[in-house]
Amino acid sequence: MNRVVAVARMQLVHPALSIGIPWAIVASSFAINLAIWGLGDVASRTSGEATTGGLASLYITVLVVFTQSVTQMFPFAMGLSLSRRHFYLGTALSAAIQSVGYGLALTVLAAIEGATGGWGMQLHFWAPGSMDVGNPVLQFVVFTVPMLACASVGIGIGVVFKRWGAAGLYALTLLTLLLSGAVAVYATWQKTWGDIWSRLGDLSTASVAIALPAAIAVAVGALAYLGLRRTVP
Repeated sequence: MNRVVAVARMQLVHPALSIGIPWAIVASSFAINLAIWGLGDVASRTSGEATTGGLASLYITVLVVFTQSVTQMFPFAMGLSLSRRHFYLGTALSAAIQSVGYGLALTVLAAIEGATGGWGMQLHFWAPGSMDVGNPVLQFVVFTVPMLACASVGIGIGVVFKRWGAAGLYALTLLTLLLSGAVAVYATWQKTWGDIWSRLGDLSTASVAIALPAAIAVAVGALAYLGLRRTVP
């Protein structure tokens, strides 16, 4: 257990990078949106219905951070005679702890945003659209589970790179593109786009923001562990 905790602490050796960079990026996005909403009088022009996807920058950056944590920390961990199992569990523990921390911080920011009427200009940045569920506990879960999924995907991408190199990343990208393209072609051929969007619109927030990300986190996490078992530094 001590080795697992040691790996988790290893992920935070440079918190200014692992945590500071994601927050710096999303803070910059927030500042830009504040300026746009304020100078452009967006709220009055759109009757307060305008939304922004700036929060996605935090989730994407966390994904990148955990990809780098695998590619950069894995060889170092092996050099310290840590097992692959300890490295994986420690990295997963770090992802879980950080996801909880991000979830708590975002829940507080969303509460402040709601209390101030969207920072006085109806800007819903921290809890845009359907992500604003009102209940603080559910709000925390809605923020945390997708964050954990992004961290898991980042770990998975890092494992792919360490296991198969650049060729593996290209193959993964190509496979994702082909699968997405196949679905798009089939939906266009069968003229089912309307049904697809309708069904997606009928899904609850719990399904979209909790159940689906949780399934992704578990599936990708399991595959990442299997891939890491045969990965060399």
